[in-house]
Amino acid sequence: MRKIFESVVIGAGQAGLSASYHLTRLGIDHVVLDSNDRPGGAWQHRWDALTMRDVHGVAELPGSTPPPLSAERANSVVPAYFGTYEAEHDLPIVRPVVVDRVENDGEMLLVRAGDQTWRTRTIVNATGTWTQPFVPYYPGAETFQGEQLHTHEYPGPEHFVGKRTIVVGGGASAVQFLGALAPLTDTLWVTRKEPVWREDEFNPEARIAAVGLVEERVAQGLPPESVVSVTGLMLREQEREAERLGAYATRKPMFERIEQHGVRWQDGTFEPVEVILWATGFRQAIQHLAPLKLRSRNGGIQLDRDGRGTGAVADARVQLVGYGPSASTIGANRAGRSAANGVRKYLRNSARHEEVFVAGAVAG
Repeated sequence: MRKIFESVVIGAGQAGLSASYHLTRLGIDHVVLDSNDRPGGAWQHRWDALTMRDVHGVAELPGSTPPPLSAERANSVVPAYFGTYEAEHDLPIVRPVVVDRVENDGEMLLVRAGDQTWRTRTIVNATGTWTQPFVPYYPGAETFQGEQLHTHEYPGPEHFVGKRTIVVGGGASAVQFLGALAPLTDTLWVTRKEPVWREDEFNPEARIAAVGLVEERVAQGLPPESVVSVTGLMLREQEREAERLGAYATRKPMFERIEQHGVRWQDGTFEPVEVILWATGFRQAIQHLAPLKLRSRNGGIQLDRDGRGTGAVADARVQLVGYGPSASTIGANRAGRSAANGVRKYLRNSARHEEVFVAGAVAG
C-alpha cells in the first residue's frame, strides 16, 4: 500500500524550511518537495552583484543564527546557510521535484509531479513568487529591436554599460536597479503611478502597519499585494549617487506603446532606448493548486484568522506560507510555525471525526 504522509511541504525556501522545522518538532510525518537541484530557494538565482549588505541580510531560520551583513554575494551565502540548516536539522527534503498539480482524492490529497505521486492528508504550500515573473503587455513589444529583461533574469550592472536603459516599475527593485545603473549608463525611469516615498524610518510599528494592510486583502479573498508594495520607497546610501544624477527626479509616467527602437507616449513623445528592464514584480506561484478551487470570488485565496493565519478558508487541509502578509523572510518564519500548528489542528480534528464516526457506526 502506498504511504500516506501527514503533510507534504511544497517548496524549500525560507518559508518551506521553517514549516518543515516546526512540523518535525511536532512529530508530524512529512516530506518537503523542492523544485531546485540544490538548497537556497530563489536566492541561488539572484544576480552576482547582490550582496548580503544590499539585502540587509535575511531573518534567521528557527533555531539558528543567520549569516552576517557583508560584501559577500547573497546568491552564495544564503544557499550555503540553507544547506547547512537542512543537514543540521535532518529535514526530509526531496529534490529536484517540480509539482505539476495537487488533486482531491476523497479525504486525501494527491501531489503529482510527472509520473510521481505523493498521497497526503495536508499540504503546506511554500512556492513563493520567483518562478512567476510578471511582465505587462504593451502594444508593439514584439517589434522592439533591443533587449528586454525582467528582474528574474537581471545579469548585473556591467551588462548595461553603454546601453540606454529604461527601468519600468515603481517598487524597491526599480529603485535599486537605478541606483546601480545610473552611475554607469544613461537611464530613464517610468512608473504607472506616482512613487510614494517614505520620509520616516521603517521601524517595527511601520512594518506592522504595512503587514496589516496586506492582511486586510487576504482576509477578503483579494489577490495579495506584497508587503513591500505598501511600505513606500526609501533610498539607501548606495543609491545616493543615482539621486544626485537625477535618476529619480526625472521619472516619467508609463509610455503608451513600444516601437522598434524605443518607446512612445500618448502625446507623441519618443525616447530611444536599447534595453527595457521590467522591474514589474512577480505573481504567486500557485497554479498547481488550481484543481482544489481555492480562489474566492474576489480572485485571491482567503486565509483564516482574518488574514493573519495560513490556512485556506476554502480547504482546511491547505496551508499557505510566503503568501500575502508572510511574503518576507521574517513573515515566512512566523508563518512556518503557524502552518505547522494548522496542520496539527486539522489532523487532530480529523482523528476526532473518525473516532466519532466509528463509534456511531458501532453503536448503530
